[in-house]
Amino acid sequence: MKKLTAALGGVAILGLGIASAAAAATSFTTTTKFPIEMFVFVPCADHGAGEVVDLTGTLNDVFHVTSDSSGGVHVKMHDNAQGVTGVGGTTGTRYHGTGVTQSEFEAKLGSESTFVNNFRVIGQGPGNNLLIHENTHVTVNANGTVTVSRDNFSSTCR
Repeated sequence: MKKLTAALGGVAILGLGIASAAAAATSFTTTTKFPIEMFVFVPCADHGAGEVVDLTGTLNDVFHVTSDSSGGVHVKMHDNAQGVTGVGGTTGTRYHGTGVTQSEFEAKLGSESTFVNNFRVIGQGPGNNLLIHENTHVTVNANGTVTVSRDNFSSTCR
């Protein structure tokens, strides 16, 4: 925790709470790659009967944190799938997983948070591609009241 606090210029993120000390703006960026495995149901596969696809590969995660001199902490996250492939459990069709997830939020009252996820499961041949899209946005005013809360989710076969 001491290293994180030092890297944030005296600001420590503790769960959802924030402890701050007056300091100049500082920032850091980390990049991490880690293995992922997920099971995705593709409803349009197998001529509309659907099938479960076991996807494995790597998730590239870029995490950028900036603390400002007024005690705010700004966080940006960017994830993208790399080399994600799988096979349908029913048909044996090969699939590729592609997409990007981005999130941005401020850890203070009077803040906004935005999350955008686009993930595609692309199968061989026509009609078995799945696009998952989610976009959420939350605004909290200085009194701690949520004034905007939107969550748009869609799952489309193509």
